[in-house]
Amino acid sequence: MIPDLVANILIGLVAALHGYFLVLEMFLWTKPAGRGAFGLTREFAEETKALAANQGLYNGFLAAGLVWGLVDDDLAFKVFFLGCVIVAGLYGAATVSRKILFIQALPAALALGAVLLAR
Repeated sequence: MIPDLVANILIGLVAALHGYFLVLEMFLWTKPAGRGAFGLTREFAEETKALAANQGLYNGFLAAGLVWGLVDDDLAFKVFFLGCVIVAGLYGAATVSRKILFIQALPAALALGAVLLAR
């Protein structure tokens, strides 16, 4: 059986990833760090910065939900928001880049598995 601590650490890592995605998409999209992370040209980044900021905001909501689940030790919140991250990662992998499966969906799936095994 996996202890709650391990599950919570994994959830914290997923939340931190989504906080990082928020920063990249909302504040660094047109900067070298953001363009490099996503392989964007300067022109494309400028044209799509409003869309990226919106996407970053959604990643922030995912991070906030996971943190809320940790603070309240709320199983339903943990499971729901990890499920949302997994679905978003699967959709991103199918429509944008396969690496999203490993960067987003896999860590959330591991955290979800740990949460369920800890209960």
